[in-house]
Amino acid sequence: MSTHSARISWQQRPGDQFTASRYSRSHHWSFDGGLEIPASASPDLVRPPWSDPAAIDPEEAFVASLASCHMLWFLGLAAEQGFSVASYVDDAAGTLGRNAAGRLAITAVTLAPRVRFSNDTRPTEAEFMALHHLAHERCFLAASVTSVVTCVPAMDTA
Repeated sequence: MSTHSARISWQQRPGDQFTASRYSRSHHWSFDGGLEIPASASPDLVRPPWSDPAAIDPEEAFVASLASCHMLWFLGLAAEQGFSVASYVDDAAGTLGRNAAGRLAITAVTLAPRVRFSNDTRPTEAEFMALHHLAHERCFLAASVTSVVTCVPAMDTA
């Protein structure tokens, strides 16, 4: 087993009225490699100036994490099967809604990867879909969530 960590840091700013909920939700995510990412509440949930639309929000990060995990498994599986991937772009989207308990949750995530293969190593459509199915089965992040995670892949033929 391995442990994965991140440091989330926030500090009250001058002029914030914390107990009146008039405070900045901007904060930072720091990772062990030294990367620091500006983060904030989603402007869909907390209006600016109390959120930062330019920063990443947890909902976006959740969707990106699932898409990234799927992509990494797909690339590894494609390489194992001898298919050379030239590019992979996923316009993933998550839906925030009410779950069965009536709580706000990311209730669905749709992955929409467009994959381009080198011309000499292109899988059949059945092999392509099987790679995505296996990537989804092996993605431990998809196995970790209760929301529906679907994948709608497309092979880029250009």
